[in-house]
Amino acid sequence: MSLVELIAQADERGLAASGLACLDRCVPLLGAEDDEALRPLWASLAEGGPEWGECLAKARAAFPAGPDDDADEASGLARRMLAAVPDTPSAPALREWADACSVGALQIHRMLDTMEDGAGSVRSRREGRTDGMSPLVAAELRRQVRILELLAGRGASGLRQALDVSTEGRRILRAVVSRRARGRV
Repeated sequence: MSLVELIAQADERGLAASGLACLDRCVPLLGAEDDEALRPLWASLAEGGPEWGECLAKARAAFPAGPDDDADEASGLARRMLAAVPDTPSAPALREWADACSVGALQIHRMLDTMEDGAGSVRSRREGRTDGMSPLVAAELRRQVRILELLAGRGASGLRQALDVSTEGRRILRAVVSRRARGRV
């Protein structure tokens, strides 16, 4: 099943976790002191967890304001993903956000990959056309699919595994961002 189909079939929790996982992997671009700044939002997805709105306010406060000029396109895209998190987690709002985060995260990985990605857009990747895909984009696509599959098959019990998949992706992106910064110096 393609990523587009998985997002279309996901329930509210799956949509929230999918968008949150994409954002979580992009935390290295947001300049937070704490990699776990989004952890309260993850907790709000568990049964009996804290209220989404309160957790969202705390998470947004954890990230410093970015430059006004959006000089770094990847960081600017990650900031837009954070700004677009729905204040109220309704299925339509979460579906739109999860879909946008999926595209945004793939675009970020494409921008940061040192190898060329053969597709004209990441949208074709999400629909299942994966020939000539660059390694970083391919890994991000696999993580997005895996997270939606974990949540579809296990519901709330899949949250921990989804968080683990996302954490691994964040570590990889942090290494890419660090290597990229060293190359500029």
